[in-house]
Amino acid sequence: MHVVVVGCGRVGSGLAGALEATGHTVAVIDRQERAFRRLQEGFGGKTVVGVGFDRDRLTDAGIEEAGALAAVTNGDNSNILVARIARETYGIERVVARIYDPRRAAIYERLGIATIATVKWATERVLRRILDDAAVEWIDPSARVVLVERAVPGSSVGTKLGELEAEGSVRVVALARLGVGQLPKPDIVLQEGDVLYLAVGGDEVEALDARLAGAAAGGSH
Repeated sequence: MHVVVVGCGRVGSGLAGALEATGHTVAVIDRQERAFRRLQEGFGGKTVVGVGFDRDRLTDAGIEEAGALAAVTNGDNSNILVARIARETYGIERVVARIYDPRRAAIYERLGIATIATVKWATERVLRRILDDAAVEWIDPSARVVLVERAVPGSSVGTKLGELEAEGSVRVVALARLGVGQLPKPDIVLQEGDVLYLAVGGDEVEALDARLAGAAAGGSH
């Protein structure tokens, strides 16, 4: 997957290196050319000097082929603008915006943009939002139970929360909606933008993802 990272500070440079190390192609945009010195030695991705909301610079960074974008500059307004352009103009679904003011999180979530609060989150949390295979929060010592975070896919919107536990192999631990967490109730109807925290058997994660993706075909609405 190709990923565009806007902002080459400590988070952006670390994120770019981690993505490249896992086999993804990366392009980094920053206003200052000297910022690219933070990238790890041997970084093989592309660097673009400019502002992240400049569409020419985004094109230079390969936005049209990108599967994800992370806006991690030091400005909330710039990050949300870049994130909205990525979602609304280029149709990128995996978009993350770093924020400094957590009070804005609910507003951003209503726009369908995942937000990463600077104090609570770091590079690994951004990776969990971008990469499906990194979205494991906790594993017990025996690896028999894992806690995973999953954004509700479009195919599961309209499904009742209780249906996910119907087969007995999954327990919904919590649900986050518009940036606010809540304890699960079986009759809650899943909405676009919801994030689920689920306990599942260590060998059942792939089956869980298949169930979420196929809920529209197999679930009752």
